Amino acid sequence: MQTNSLAVLAGQQLDIARQAGSGRSAHTVHGGHDAVLRQTLIALAGGHGLDEHESPGEATLHVLQGHVRLITGSEIVDGTTDDLLVIPDARHALEAIEDSVVLLTVAKPHAPS
Repeated sequence: MQTNSLAVLAGQQLDIARQAGSGRSAHTVHGGHDAVLRQTLIALAGGHGLDEHESPGEATLHVLQGHVRLITGSEIVDGTTDDLLVIPDARHALEAIEDSVVLLTVAKPHAPS
């Protein structure tokens, strides 16, 4: 059985994000690109984010620390520590209002057999 300390990973990834030119860092905690379920820890330095993109399946964001803003068209939802945001099935962007760490969970449909 595998265990991970999200608090330790969050601190490590936030340190990396603060030093990166992009202001972000990510670490896959579970699954992979071809997995049905994938969980990725994403750290964003304040003022940085993820440009508008599509979601590859049903997805949620668990805000582990900080304050983020999820933007979909004209809809804006803020999330702070311990909030769980459901990502809509539409193009969206994510901004870090302050240094933040989120756990992205994506569930993709099974491929037809």
